[in-house]
Amino acid sequence: MKKTILFLYICSAMISSVFAQSNIRIVSLAPSLTQSLYFLEAQNKLVGCTSYCVDGVKDGKEIVASAVTVNLEKVVALKPDIVLASQLTTPDNIATLRRFGIQVEVFQSPKSFAEICEQFIRLGALVGEEARAEYIVNESRQRVEAVSAKMNWRTTPKMFFQIGANPIFTVIPNTFMNDYITLLGAENIAKNFRRGTISREFVIAQNPDYIFVVTMGIVGEEEKNMWGRYPSLSATRNRQIFIIDSDIACQPTPVTFAQTMEILHKLITQ
Repeated sequence: MKKTILFLYICSAMISSVFAQSNIRIVSLAPSLTQSLYFLEAQNKLVGCTSYCVDGVKDGKEIVASAVTVNLEKVVALKPDIVLASQLTTPDNIATLRRFGIQVEVFQSPKSFAEICEQFIRLGALVGEEARAEYIVNESRQRVEAVSAKMNWRTTPKMFFQIGANPIFTVIPNTFMNDYITLLGAENIAKNFRRGTISREFVIAQNPDYIFVVTMGIVGEEEKNMWGRYPSLSATRNRQIFIIDSDIACQPTPVTFAQTMEILHKLITQ
């Protein structure tokens, strides 16, 4: 009898836990976290997001923040169980939300593809979708490994990955975007940099074999055309200057990382 009661108690606790997770209300203060919720098929739990969260805005979710400014009154009024924040959310805002008894989960900018995967599984566990998160991570890892396995360079190529202009800003080590370069078996021309600001003269002196410029509105196209004006560059002579969609490449999720790797491979081998 005691064993039966214990079994029923455990089952009841598990059912209550699942029910609680299925009814949680979430506010996301970062586009990548919002996008991750959609990959996890947990968008029904999302009640608020930023104006930069494309999927959330399309779905008519309440807009409670811009890129860095949070409307705390709106957030609190939504009565969220969890607020998902990035390092762009100020400590003061986080502290205020916590004083209202709201659980705030802060996700730091991942430094590698491995860390992206770890954070995605953590998010999956928070919203009751851990099994789906693990499935997506495993599938994304396989896609990334498949691309890496296809790269068979005779000599290691040099790559320049531009993510900003005026001043020119580049991908540096200890960032997840640097993994695009290393997992392709290439060398980042900024491998010894600790800060992303870089000069045009340095890029020309390094003579990269490939140049990738993320979309920055019209500025991205202007930068691509600018690099094309330097015939001394190997990337220019061999027509290896490409535009990459920032909405995909700059979003730290397992799915978009794998997608970017496949896009880069296609551009390199076309």
